[in-house]
Order: sequence, then C-alpha cells, then structure tokens
Amino acid sequence: MAPATDNPASGRRRREGARRTVAGSPPRDGRGGRGGAVRQAPWAQPELIYDPVRLLSDDQVEDIHQASLQVLARTGLEVQDSEAVGLLRAEGCTVDPANNRVRFDPAFIESKLALAPKSFTFRARDPAKSLHIGGRSIVFSPVGGPAFLSTLDKGRHPGSIAEVGDFVRLVQSLNAIHTAAYGFVPMDLPAESRHLDIMLALTTLSDKAIGCTALGRTRVMDEIAMMRILHGEDEAAFARSPSLSGIINTNSPLKLDGEMAQGLLTLARAGQVVIATPFTLAGAMSPVTLAGALVQQNAEALAMIALAQTARAGAPVIYGAFTSNVDMRSGAPAFGTPENVRAAFATGQVVRRYGLPYRSHVATVSCAVDAQAAYESQMSLWGSVMGGANVIMPTAGWLESGLTTSFEKLIVDAESAQLVAGLMQPIATDTDSLAVAAIDEVGPGGHFFGVGHTIERYETAFYSPMLSDWRNFESWQEAGSEDAAKRANAIWHSLLAAYEPPALDDGIRDGLSDYVARRKRDLANPI
Repeated sequence: MAPATDNPASGRRRREGARRTVAGSPPRDGRGGRGGAVRQAPWAQPELIYDPVRLLSDDQVEDIHQASLQVLARTGLEVQDSEAVGLLRAEGCTVDPANNRVRFDPAFIESKLALAPKSFTFRARDPAKSLHIGGRSIVFSPVGGPAFLSTLDKGRHPGSIAEVGDFVRLVQSLNAIHTAAYGFVPMDLPAESRHLDIMLALTTLSDKAIGCTALGRTRVMDEIAMMRILHGEDEAAFARSPSLSGIINTNSPLKLDGEMAQGLLTLARAGQVVIATPFTLAGAMSPVTLAGALVQQNAEALAMIALAQTARAGAPVIYGAFTSNVDMRSGAPAFGTPENVRAAFATGQVVRRYGLPYRSHVATVSCAVDAQAAYESQMSLWGSVMGGANVIMPTAGWLESGLTTSFEKLIVDAESAQLVAGLMQPIATDTDSLAVAAIDEVGPGGHFFGVGHTIERYETAFYSPMLSDWRNFESWQEAGSEDAAKRANAIWHSLLAAYEPPALDDGIRDGLSDYVARRKRDLANPI
C-alpha cells in the first residue's frame, strides 16, 4: 500500500480535521500564556540517559594522563602564592625558589586524586533545589563574570548593580537554570567591595545554589561569612554541606596566580566547591594539537585539584574544562567549533578515568543574538552534554567570547537547556503508552485528535516551548513578525514583571545587610 502522504486528498482531509479539532486552543507561539504568563517546563534536574560519546580509546586516555604527569614532574606549575607553595613544599613537592615553579611527583598527584569525592550534594537555600553533582546528573548554570551587559532595550553597555539584581531575578525565575550567578560585573561599584553587593543580591533574590567570585582570600571569606549568615551555621556545620562554588582558573600556560590560589585555598578549607578550570585555547595558550592542549589542560587541572586536597582532604572539587581553539589568522578565540566539541568529548573520557565531577560550557564568539550565536552555542552544548558534563557553566547568557552577558541570550539558552532536559526523558512502553487500543479505535484513515487516549494526554504529551513560535506565516506576520531575539526580550520583561522574591526571614535579611554595611566601612577605612 502506498504511504498516506502520497494521497493529496486524504492528507488534506486529515489536516482539515485536525484544524477543526484544535480550533479555539490557545496559539502555540512559545510564550504560552493566558494572561501573559511565560510557559516553562517544571523545575527538575536532568540525568544523561545516553552513553557519553567515546572519541578516544582507553589507551589514548591513559596516554594523556601519563603525559600530564610528565609535564607536572618535568616542567611543573608556577604558583604565585607563598602559602600555597609552602603547603606543596611541605608535602614533598620540589620548588624552585627563583620563580616558585612547583614540580609534582606522580605519586603525590595520584594520592591526592584519591581523596577527592566522586559526587556530592550542592546545597540550595530551598532544599528542593539542592543539586546532585556527579554520576550522570546535569546542572545548567548561568553566565558570570563578563564586563558588559547587552539588551535590545539599551544595547551593549557596562552593567550596573541594579541590572545584576535583575539578572539574579531572571535566573531565579527560569526553571531550566539550576544555580544562581551574578551574570556580569557591576561597573558602577568600587572593585574592592562590589562582591558584597553581588552576594547580597544572590542571597536575598534567589534560593538556588550559588556561584561566587573566587578572586582572592578576602572576597571569598566575605562570601563565606554571608553564606553562613544565610544558613545560620557555624564554621564546622557550614563545611559539611557545600553551598557555594567558585571557578579557579589557571593563567595558562602553567601558571596559577596569587589571587586565584588564595581563592582556591579559602574555598577548599571551608569545604566549599572548587571548580578547577584551565582556560586553554589551542594554538595560543596551549599546543596547537588537540592532544597537546588536552595534556596541558589535564596537568593544570590535576595540580589545582591536588592543591585543594592538600588544603582540606575530601574538599569537593569539580574538574573544569574550557579547551577550544583560536582563529589562526587573527588570534581571536573560537567556540562551538569541531575542535571545541571534540575536546569536550575527550575531556569527559579523561575525567571519567578519575571518577570526578566534570564541568564544561556553552560559548559563542558572536556579538549578537543571531544565527551564529545559536549554532555555536548549540554545538558546544551538545559537546558538553554528550561528553558527560555534570555542570555546564555557563549554559545561558554568554556572548562575545565571554565579554558580554545578554538577557535575550539568557532566554534563548534556557530554551536550549529545556530542550536537552526533554531529550533526557525515556520512552515509556507500558500498555497505555503502546496505544494498541487507541490505534484500533481510530482505524485506517482516521485521526487521533479526538480520541480519549489523546484528550487525556494532550496537555503533557509533547514538549511545550517557552520561546519558539510555531504559528504559520500569516499568523506570525499579523503578530508583528518578531524574531527569536525580540520574543526573548518580551519574555525576560514578563519574567521580571511576575517575579516574586523567595521567602527570607527578616532577621537573616538584616544580618546580611548589616554585614555588607560593616565590611564596606572596613574596606573604605583600612587600618
């Protein structure tokens, strides 16, 4: 029998019947909403249900590991912090006093790796939003750290603390985003104290797990103090339940600067999460070959993880990776490239050799929320997910090689995260799902819109988009011919308008505000 699509008349009758059946339903324009509410999937932490991509053989993974140990033993890592150097020297590492070049014995690295937890719970203020880190669990996190903010309303501009507050409100409102971060640097505040205002926004405007600025001992100590006020805990209790994470970057190649080292030690000693992340761009800050870039990345990450375990045995750590390549014509970074994705796949295999949680990323070079931003981000998202990453940071909001955060891109990327989470739903094969009775009821030539099996499930059967516009051309044109960026702009405005702050005890709120005020006075008037 010829397929039904070969019969234009029967196909037309089914389409007309379908239109009649769904007449009067709300338009599926992705903004869902009676009353303008934004349609979202419910809060959930997804798990990878597929086998991660294996790009390397087991022997190749072992080659990368052994080469990394050779680099650490022969070349070493320059550590620009006397306390960190002293700790490593006391553990038997060789230190060149002329330049603080630390060389690591392979047995030392192996022994410290064995101390790092394979998984842990990352605590949120709302216990329902606490996260499992490790195994096949996936965490989608927002961008943090760029110097600029971009919106369709104001264009690219230095961000303010008021806009940081709006960013935190948005990530709190987006179910697909699992943690809170500050998005971008508030350039209207003094550099020495703005971490306090950032943490005040994070602790009061969101009840999700928090990522902090991990630059230097003083900042991290302030952030830890504020988190202890938030949870009402002493030092020992707070250390038992990590609720603060910080990214520690090497200054590749093979250098750990003083403030990053201090941030690492302070987080680790407090039992908080160290995300040890080299930033290795092949051809510039690491060898031009992917294998060489992975060896250097691995050496730097292992050294930082070993330092964290030296500071506190069992401190929660995440192996972070950001390996991509540069444009060899200009030296500019490139993301979402085949090399970027292959590096994410390969890194996942290396990290699984150690049994550690793995952090990867979503990134783009594009300066606008356009097709380039979408396909580069989707490529790097796919590399991260199918590479087996546990934490994808950033997942949402990144533009311009990390120089800019975009509110519209935040929404576009949250839709991508929702899509990936939907992809992680297994296919049910129980009797009702196999639908033999429904197929029998409809029979040849009918349609399934009106049968009970469909009516019982039509609201939840399929993925429902937040951003995508599924209307036909005429309806889309009549509604203003808006592209994805314009629809994203409307969505983030709607989310801000509907935002309600999570409940917080007035005493805790006052304690946080008092701490910020006191520390600002201290920093303005150092003894």
